[in-house]
Amino acid sequence: MKLSARLQQIADQLPPGCRFADIGSDHALLPVYAVQSGRASFAVAGEVNDGPLEAAKRQVGEAGESKRVSVRKGDGLAVIEPGEVDAITIAGMGGALIASILEAGKDKLVGVKRLVLQPNVGEDIVRSWLFANSWYLTGESILEEDGKIYEILTADAGADTAKLNDHLYAERTIPGSAISLTKDLFLLMGPHLTDSPSEVWFTKWRSEINKLDKIRQSVASSKQEASREKEESLNQLSNRLKEVVTCLQKAKL
Repeated sequence: MKLSARLQQIADQLPPGCRFADIGSDHALLPVYAVQSGRASFAVAGEVNDGPLEAAKRQVGEAGESKRVSVRKGDGLAVIEPGEVDAITIAGMGGALIASILEAGKDKLVGVKRLVLQPNVGEDIVRSWLFANSWYLTGESILEEDGKIYEILTADAGADTAKLNDHLYAERTIPGSAISLTKDLFLLMGPHLTDSPSEVWFTKWRSEINKLDKIRQSVASSKQEASREKEESLNQLSNRLKEVVTCLQKAKL
């Protein structure tokens, strides 16, 4: 089975031989691939909607993997029992939804050592949840596929997460500039991604800045007093992001 580049990068982050749950598994492509490739010994494919659930069952059945891949219907982490898996993947949802799934299922995270998360938007919300709940962001990757840009966040549980997080999000200056990268920027733009920015990362943030500027222009046309504060806030954020992107681009040269 050949996965998309996005799913392959998620699969590559699974600990070898793990037992994992894929939440919102859709067609169960990731679980089937993981057990067949030896990446995982067992997988749960969780789905809340009947259509994808039936598609997952067909995929698993046709692959002959019904013993190693358990397809279950349920909302979020309700499909697993505490201690049943040691890794969880959640991909293709908004960051706010991913964070809410993790928050609602905290009791199911007992024994889970790794989270591999791919939010479509709101990556900062996911990073903030991980930080607040003592998960250490061990890695980040970014890729473009079929005209869309995806970020994949890998986080581990451990005894030293507080110390590791303090170091990861510590304020530091972009080499060759006076611009400081602070915790709020790292949560927004990614601490690992800003340390080693790729062309895809630069493409994403130029696009995000353009979106911010368009929103600011729209707000500026309003005559309401509250709009002035909003406009100024958007202007400050846009200028700050422009400085970071420009300085990081120069630092790479």
